[in-house]
Amino acid sequence: MKNPKLVPIVLTVIIAVLAIAIIFILIFMKNQPIERRGMAPLVEITAMEPDSSKWGLNFPNQYSTLLLTKDNNTPTTFGGSEQKDKLEVDPRLKILFAGYSFSKEYDEDRGHWNSLIDVRKTKRLTEKTAGTCYSCKSSNNPSLWAEMGMAEYDSLKFTELTSKITEPIGCANCHEANTMRLIVTNPALEEALSAQGLDWTKFTRQEMRTVVCANCHVEYYFQKDTNYLTLPWENGTRIENIINYYDEQGHADWTHPDSGTAIIKMQHPDYELFSADSTHFKAGVACADCHMPYTRDGAVKFSNHNVMSPLLRPAETCGACHTNVDYVVERVNIIQAQVWKTMEGSENAIVDAINAINTAASDPNANMGLIEDARVLHRHAQARWDFIAAENSMGFHNPSEALRILADATDLARQAQLKAWQAVK
Repeated sequence: MKNPKLVPIVLTVIIAVLAIAIIFILIFMKNQPIERRGMAPLVEITAMEPDSSKWGLNFPNQYSTLLLTKDNNTPTTFGGSEQKDKLEVDPRLKILFAGYSFSKEYDEDRGHWNSLIDVRKTKRLTEKTAGTCYSCKSSNNPSLWAEMGMAEYDSLKFTELTSKITEPIGCANCHEANTMRLIVTNPALEEALSAQGLDWTKFTRQEMRTVVCANCHVEYYFQKDTNYLTLPWENGTRIENIINYYDEQGHADWTHPDSGTAIIKMQHPDYELFSADSTHFKAGVACADCHMPYTRDGAVKFSNHNVMSPLLRPAETCGACHTNVDYVVERVNIIQAQVWKTMEGSENAIVDAINAINTAASDPNANMGLIEDARVLHRHAQARWDFIAAENSMGFHNPSEALRILADATDLARQAQLKAWQAVK
């Protein structure tokens, strides 16, 4: 350029033009319609459509594999979907849950397609059972929540909701119609995430492949009087946070008839245990990677909706990341056996604590202050044990955390036993 003084001006103009061009390109890209995944749908699906067979017209592979959950009753060493009686497998549970409905029946869960059949035939149902118990059992729920609101839904009795609920767990529990976007459908989960300042709509798709499981696979409770479904995450999602929350709320599911302890019954905190900095969670592995592995039907790749234990198809699940599948399966078996043995130790300690408190409380000269201390220790011990016992992986979702929690449960139970002994000295 003949005039060197013009160089900075020209460069500035060029940079400005390029910046404007980039901004227009980004605006153009952002405003393009969402590209559909795979082939164009054959039919349009009504928002929150509960009938999964209608979704199946567009996604036959996903639907046909979902139907397989009705009969995928192959057991594993510590789980699977075979409906075995846990009370028969481990008679200590009758002592631990004495005075509560789980001492009447505690069966292994079956596949998703059996959700309505199993909840309606359980011996734990009574005329007082809340409709809230349907919350994780049906693809009718998203539309019912939208129509009624969760507060009204939860105010109804189980029997009052039965006529409105016709479909088992299905597509509408996890997906947005037509776009197939993974979404949070349970209002209780949305409220719990929001309370922590989390916006699920900003999560990545890989993150959502875990979060959608938290629509159901979490610890929860029903608020007193209203039966409003609530996740106890206000203080955090680790076991100590959850117990502190329940203590602050004064919540208990029942009073143990032998120890007089106000007990918390844990549900199925799979999400909480897995997301507590487990190895797989930190590596970016999602629940669906192991329980719903990608499968091929010819040239078509899809997520297998026959949800089951990864141990039943390790080549597809573990083999997606690990080269030596046999070694991985062996390691899983060793870890689960270790957790089971540790869990048995916790159960024995809690049973001993219950018996010691019962004996001490029957002594008219006992120190009631020490007995109350023992009951608090029993409450905290049993909540920790049950957090792992009710979780569905026999600790494998987070082995180190599971063993830590069970060790604490055993320690607290032995402290409770000692307090009870001290109460009568």
